[in-house]
Amino acid sequence: MEIKPTIIIGLGNPGKEYQNTYHNAGFLFTDYLNTHQISDIQCQILKSDVYMNESGKFVSKALKKSGAKPEGILIVHDDSDIELGKYKIAFARGSAGHNGVESIIKSLKTKKFWRLRIGIRPIRVVSSKKKVVRKKAIEFVLKKISKKDRGILEKVFEKAVKEIFTTKTTQYH
Repeated sequence: MEIKPTIIIGLGNPGKEYQNTYHNAGFLFTDYLNTHQISDIQCQILKSDVYMNESGKFVSKALKKSGAKPEGILIVHDDSDIELGKYKIAFARGSAGHNGVESIIKSLKTKKFWRLRIGIRPIRVVSSKKKVVRKKAIEFVLKKISKKDRGILEKVFEKAVKEIFTTKTTQYH
């Protein structure tokens, strides 16, 4: 199935205290699109102006205002189940526990929209007891993004843009 978004909406939390946090990966992606002036993009680029858990309100208003259908939107958000440096593009999937996406599904009464799920989970660490340590999302989603991780996200954004605007398949990276 081909991705042809008419609207790209970045999710995150408004306010200075949330700027440059992992949870605002959707905002950072829209900033990337706006600052890199990518010529292939022929769609509206929006940032939600409501808190993550209320994203459905913003998306619903944006669709009504533009006349777009849910199938024509690309929702960009953080995903704490995907490792930093990776992403997934998905269509018509459940929220997987992401409250912002759940809010959108409830508001639109459909799952039939595109999602760019940007991985923010720290790379797993092996403890001294040879166990893999998996941090809980609450431990990192609202933390400020390090300079190193910001560079990793920029590379993810670059790859995702190339895929969204040049291919017809849904893949995992």
